[in-house]
Amino acid sequence: MSLLSTANQIALQTIVRKEIRRFTRIWVQTLLPPAITMTLYFVIFGNLVGRNIGSMGGYSYMQFIVPGLIMMSVITNSYANVVSSFFGAKFQRSIEELLVSPVPPSIILIGFVLGGVARGLAVGLIVTLLSLFFSDLSLHHTFVMIYSVFMTAVLFSLGGFINAVYAKTFDDVSIVPTFVLTPLTYLGGVFYSMTLLSPFWQGVSYLNPIVYMVNAFRYGVLGHSDVSIVASLSFITVLVVILYVVALRLLQQGTGMRE
Repeated sequence: MSLLSTANQIALQTIVRKEIRRFTRIWVQTLLPPAITMTLYFVIFGNLVGRNIGSMGGYSYMQFIVPGLIMMSVITNSYANVVSSFFGAKFQRSIEELLVSPVPPSIILIGFVLGGVARGLAVGLIVTLLSLFFSDLSLHHTFVMIYSVFMTAVLFSLGGFINAVYAKTFDDVSIVPTFVLTPLTYLGGVFYSMTLLSPFWQGVSYLNPIVYMVNAFRYGVLGHSDVSIVASLSFITVLVVILYVVALRLLQQGTGMRE
């Protein structure tokens, strides 16, 4: 059966609709907390701390951190949506119904990923609107901004899917966000410019994939980046392809689901 067949299109629409309804139905838990958290970041880091820091990268500190905070919200919520949704499906054994259905694994994977992307972009839009109360945002390069934020949402949705595949308990779902994702995000250039670091730590920071995502989005918004835009977009694209292949392979093999 072709992936573009009517049956597969209906299956994809159904999965995506289910995923979107899942997080919009409990918006008090999924959309409101990130908005409150980011508002606190704007007030504490942007207004209070930013007054003492001054400018960074040729922009006010508030303007500098806004793109990073938007991207941070997209990353965490894209990841959280898929890892919780797919692990929940595993835990309730409802994923088995999809696996034995004629729906191709790629459609199942894309459906869950698009659900994560929808939540990540929704939270990102909310944070962007809130940021307008604290700073004036410009738009330097539309394509770079849209491509970087969309592909980043896809990337971390895939990451959340892989985490959910291997997770055996609810504790396993929180290990990666707590001990891997959060440190990488805070050390990804959200709150500071790479030029402030020593050459050694700049080299170490370049090993952090979130550095490329934050700087690509910041370039799209402000026109400022500490790393090459071509390298950043290429790096994000390659990671998306790799994680997609890995996630699809795991789903096809039934890893963590047919034990």
